Amino acid sequence: MALWGGRFKEKASIQFKKFNDSLPVDYRMAVQDIVGSIAWAGALNGVGVLSDDELASLESALLELKASVEENPRQILASDAEDIHSWVEIQLIEKTGDLGKKLHTGRSRNDQVATDLKLWCKEKGGDLLFALVTLQEALMKLAEREAGTVLPGYTHLQRAQPVTFAHWCLAYVEMFNRDIGRLKDALYRADTSPLGSGALAGTAYPIDREQLAQNLGFRKATLNSLDAVSDRDHVIELLSAASVSMMHLSRFAEDLIFYNSGEAGFVEMSDLVSSGSSLMPQKKNPDACELIRGKAGRVFGSLTGMLTTMKALALAYNKDMQEDKEGLFDALDTWQECMEMATLVVDGLKVNSARTLAAAQQGYANATELADYLVSKDIPFREAHHIVGEVVLAAIDKGCPLEDLTLTQLQAFSDKIEQDVYQHLSIESTLDKREALGGTSRSQVQKALAQIQEGQADILNEQVVGAPGKQQVKTALKQVQQRLNAQKAAAMSVRRARMSDVDKIHQLVDFWADKGEILPRTRQNIIHDVQNFVVAEMDGVVVGCASLYIYEPGLAEIRSVVIDEQYHSQGQGQALTQYLLEFAHGMELETIIVLTYIPQYFEKLGFITIEKSSLADNIIEDSEPSPHKNPVDEVAMAYQVNRSSK
Repeated sequence: MALWGGRFKEKASIQFKKFNDSLPVDYRMAVQDIVGSIAWAGALNGVGVLSDDELASLESALLELKASVEENPRQILASDAEDIHSWVEIQLIEKTGDLGKKLHTGRSRNDQVATDLKLWCKEKGGDLLFALVTLQEALMKLAEREAGTVLPGYTHLQRAQPVTFAHWCLAYVEMFNRDIGRLKDALYRADTSPLGSGALAGTAYPIDREQLAQNLGFRKATLNSLDAVSDRDHVIELLSAASVSMMHLSRFAEDLIFYNSGEAGFVEMSDLVSSGSSLMPQKKNPDACELIRGKAGRVFGSLTGMLTTMKALALAYNKDMQEDKEGLFDALDTWQECMEMATLVVDGLKVNSARTLAAAQQGYANATELADYLVSKDIPFREAHHIVGEVVLAAIDKGCPLEDLTLTQLQAFSDKIEQDVYQHLSIESTLDKREALGGTSRSQVQKALAQIQEGQADILNEQVVGAPGKQQVKTALKQVQQRLNAQKAAAMSVRRARMSDVDKIHQLVDFWADKGEILPRTRQNIIHDVQNFVVAEMDGVVVGCASLYIYEPGLAEIRSVVIDEQYHSQGQGQALTQYLLEFAHGMELETIIVLTYIPQYFEKLGFITIEKSSLADNIIEDSEPSPHKNPVDEVAMAYQVNRSSK
């Protein structure tokens, strides 16, 4: 059954139908299409197109369909429907008769598909963030395990200066952190709802699109209907973020392929991520890393294809845009799979520290240290550089490292060289001198990792730049761990609350209010304030909530942070708070306050204690003390949004 046949005298050819239909690809958006349809039904009810009874019947049928699809999404592929929107509408009509035909009132497949795709991207984005953070954590554990391992550093694939293996790990932690930033930025811009934009000119019904956007979990509605239905920037941005990250993953894979080679022998990959040769029984191939490296081109191709598809499209919607999903789905699936495989590679990696140390001692990696030594003896660096070059040539001729040359042999090149030179030529000295910001000092890496294990979390400056050192590696590692904790919380499934969440929010608030942990709120109050709530989900079940109450343009309060008892200590509370703080930053709020009996919890999130008396009277009045708690124990705390987010 086609949704557009009235104007046509003949049926489309089977060949055209196969060419035109997108169901084999867009069936993955079935749940998003159903969720969007439920929200649209509510909007039509709000403007009198659907009665309350009709709304209830449609919602019931759609929820039943959603449950069926979640249980078996591939059932959709047995249909000959044109696309997922047609399939959902056909199923709805079968369940509700002519009532199902009313749902498309005021809506176009153009704004429908744009909404579905953005909803899908938001959900997939959460999975991708979690995969990135998990990979970072695996690298942190490897850095901890190999904190004392010396590794030759390379430029031009020539041995340059020694670093620590932990320093190599943290280089990729930094790369993947930038990937997290790009992904979050893309998801933020994608978080606008096109629903209600119609085919291109907007809907003729007085729909409250901002409320509709909030009900769907978007931060706001789009502002221009032409742009809303033809915009695929979010697809391009996600493909771009995926491509940059896959480039990082490919570099990571290439490093390990080289380190794993027989010529280097620095690492051995786990049997879990390796394969053998059908002919040569001695072979153990790094296939996981080679496939990660190879799949980068596949993701790059999806980005190039999408840019080419969009480059000359006139406003508004064109059928060319149907090509947006296949490449996107494949690229993001590939990116996620590669991150998960990279995590498995890191978890099982064995490092041959004796081999890495021997390699670091070869290749005259301490030549720079000899030049620096001569500089300390008042020889200009350029002259010192030339002298050391001659020393290296002599050492090559003798087939020995610099430190094996006798003092007499060294003094033949400069009479400034004395017995103390040898203490500057050791690997330990080479490493320990790298104390500038971003350096690779081995002892300080060990101290930093020990501090992370002890759970110390100082508030640190976010700027970590520079080359391999002592105090700075300690600082960098603490920064990375703190950042990982926050990002893992942010990667959990947190979203804006919807009307369908009201009863669960009320249940959670009621439970903890009865225990005296928070103030009670009526169901009616939660309904009225639902747009200010966010919820945390696990496996599709709401397990926590929190709200942001705005007092004035620069001031808001976080309230009602509660988690279901059986889900405690899993990070949802932190995730909810982090989400609200990021939302506050986007809203250009300045100060966020909390009134709490557990100040130590909010201290970890960057809040500082303030005088309760400094708060305005209306704030104090709004938060009357709990009858189960001593008012003296309630602490006022504040978080400076702009300062903390720089």
